[in-house]
Amino acid sequence: MFDQLSDKINGVFKKLKNVGVIREANIQDAIRQVRMALLEADVHVLVVKDLLAQIKERALGQEVLGSNTPGQQFFKIVQSEMVRILGGEKKNLIFTDKPPHIILMVGLQGSGKTTTAAKLAQHYRKKGRRPYLVPADFNRPAAVEQLKTLGRQIDIPVYDTNIKKDPIKTVKKAVKEAHDSFCDIVIVDTAGRLHIDEAMMQELKKMKKKLDDPHVLFVADAMTGQEAVNVAKTFHEFLTIDGVVLTKMDGDAKGGAAFSVQSVAQCPIYFVGMGEKISELEPFHPDRLVSRILDYGDIMSLIEKAEDVIDVASAEKLVKKMQQNSFDLEDFRQQLKQMKKLGSMSSMMKMLPGAKKLTQNVDFDQAEHDLKKKEAIINSMTIKERRQPKILNGSRRSRIAMGSGTAVSDVNRFMKEFEQVRKMMKNFSGGKMAQMMSKMGM
Repeated sequence: MFDQLSDKINGVFKKLKNVGVIREANIQDAIRQVRMALLEADVHVLVVKDLLAQIKERALGQEVLGSNTPGQQFFKIVQSEMVRILGGEKKNLIFTDKPPHIILMVGLQGSGKTTTAAKLAQHYRKKGRRPYLVPADFNRPAAVEQLKTLGRQIDIPVYDTNIKKDPIKTVKKAVKEAHDSFCDIVIVDTAGRLHIDEAMMQELKKMKKKLDDPHVLFVADAMTGQEAVNVAKTFHEFLTIDGVVLTKMDGDAKGGAAFSVQSVAQCPIYFVGMGEKISELEPFHPDRLVSRILDYGDIMSLIEKAEDVIDVASAEKLVKKMQQNSFDLEDFRQQLKQMKKLGSMSSMMKMLPGAKKLTQNVDFDQAEHDLKKKEAIINSMTIKERRQPKILNGSRRSRIAMGSGTAVSDVNRFMKEFEQVRKMMKNFSGGKMAQMMSKMGM
């Protein structure tokens, strides 16, 4: 997402940088190009108007034209105004009432409500909370079963909803059960429709009233663009929603919904879904998103992800093995597992500064395919073969190729690459690798 917007805005900055002396005409031209980039990214016209008015007011004053580094100053203005439009500082959902705190997940069918409810439960459990999930989509029995399945997968209690009973009474009973089970956050997955209708809104309104003013989170599919903004506005008018969760932010849509929903619906974005995995829900940081768009990367999010999934004891053990030049295929297998927990290769690379240049000729689909092939080859080995790669003779390699669905040439190529990695690690012996890993916070 935002690839097109990122390319065009960074093109504006590059063009300004190449101008010897920046005059008012250059700034006006740059503002016009930023306007076109935002409109083409499906950002709401009123949001674009507000954003450009602020950029223009600041850029045509002494802040840019009177600066020794006008191009850099213009960049900073656009950056700060984009952050402002997205909500400024990161917002947290604050619970002030007595537990259990109730969160109503609302939105249209297909927006990712059910999966997001499970993701949110896992997020709060990591924060030391005791979440409880309530399936309340009585129109779609599959959603009830889906949430129960997700709850089992992440080991979070789920109310045993009976769709033949009254939805509001069911949710009230579920909240009491959560209270009796000492759970302090109840996440309710409400019913959705393919479109907004009066019956759905009245049911949600009644449920909200009966639950003593719960927190209402609107779940929107970022891939739907301006439609997501319009739907959010309607839900807000009916229910007064407290905030937004944008799903499918890892997709290839233009991204205008993210810029528009904060201003148009007057609701903060609390979370963004960055993939299908339960772990791929992130608190929304406006400054970090703008940093990614402007190709400055997002190192803080990458570090936080790594801290969540990397086992410190295993990392320290790996450093020692590298120092002793005893890194083997079993260690490599464990590292592949750790990498998969961090997310896709493309999502990780996009968090690095200058990612556009680094990845412009990279085929991530092919790279992911190659990694899966390597993992299949390692998984087809015995533990002895992983620990002692030197015993891999011709017959063993044939068996491994057959077991992994690859060719012997693939196995040979992989082993050659592995030996090159080991040689590289050997060059870091004598404390150099340990120094490098410590700098990375490992």
